[in-house]
Amino acid sequence: MNKTSTNNHHISFCENDLSDDLYEKYKQSKYLAVDTEAMGLFHGRDRLCLIQICDEFKLTSCIKVEKNIKKAKNIKKLFEDKNILKIFHFARFDVAAIKSNLEINIENIFCTKIASKLARTYTNKHGLKDLITELVGIDLDKTSQSSDWGSGRNLSQEQINYAANDVKYLIEAMEKLKIILKREGRYELAKNCFKAIPIHSELDIAHFSNIFDH
Repeated sequence: MNKTSTNNHHISFCENDLSDDLYEKYKQSKYLAVDTEAMGLFHGRDRLCLIQICDEFKLTSCIKVEKNIKKAKNIKKLFEDKNILKIFHFARFDVAAIKSNLEINIENIFCTKIASKLARTYTNKHGLKDLITELVGIDLDKTSQSSDWGSGRNLSQEQINYAANDVKYLIEAMEKLKIILKREGRYELAKNCFKAIPIHSELDIAHFSNIFDH
């Protein structure tokens, strides 16, 4: 396990799975923000390359996933723990990427993109950058969004910053979205939507598109 820091924010790097000591720390968490980076958006063709995790204390880890890795026991135990809320932005993709690559069925999900669409009905800007700018007051740098995450070389500083920032502020955004959802009477609807995410992800893995269309 290696460590680096960016903007006074420490990041741990692991290969193919969380280290045992990080797992022990994360399993005590109430919330975990999660994101992934892949070679593309097509499940089954474009492999998972990186998983980012951040807890409520800003403990952040990047787990680099090699090409032929199919199991990650510590990540599996963590993500299948029903007592920890896993927070994603556009969970549908990340849940499918993790399941199709590592055979993990993620439990207890909160999606800030779905929550944003239900809560922030005064705007049509529900991307992560716009969400974090409004709710957290941070302007995310997205210049490394499209880059080669599967390269065998070390990640660039720009990629590290991008990967860390995509999880660093999610928990704070989630908490503020919950306030709006509860105020507007839409929190129960949001929770029911979150429960449906694994089913949508299964459909995406099987490449069924627009199955709910007329």
